[in-house]
Amino acid sequence: ITWKKGRITMDVVSLTTHHLIKSEDLNHHGTLYAGRSAEWFVESGFTAAASLCGPEHILCVMIHGMEFTRPVQRGEIVTFTSKIVLTGKTSLVAYVAASVLGQLALEGFLTFVNVDLQGKPQPHGLVIEPSTPEDTALQERAKALKK
Repeated sequence: ITWKKGRITMDVVSLTTHHLIKSEDLNHHGTLYAGRSAEWFVESGFTAAASLCGPEHILCVMIHGMEFTRPVQRGEIVTFTSKIVLTGKTSLVAYVAASVLGQLALEGFLTFVNVDLQGKPQPHGLVIEPSTPEDTALQERAKALKK
């Protein structure tokens, strides 16, 4: 992988992963356990950030929210789509949406920081530009998280 620097449109940074919901992924209600969802949620955002800066340079510093919009059942396949929607000098904000058969199941934002090999924040030199009205709306939602 070649790590990208400079101006990037959001559509370039969109990544997708899939998970089959198995019995061990369920809570006491028989639906997807939030803790397992959180693990996959952070992993999905991490892969989007790491695709730009390299995994050795990415640290997750905040989950801004992970809101469920529907329960997920055993046997369903959840698709996690992540994209970097906003950058600061050292930070990258990822939006993650998880869906089942095209129906939104959960969504939220995470902030990652680009660090050097000693773990100190370092500038990444990236600027994320929206490429659609939907991307612009996501970027505005991400900006509102910092207020």
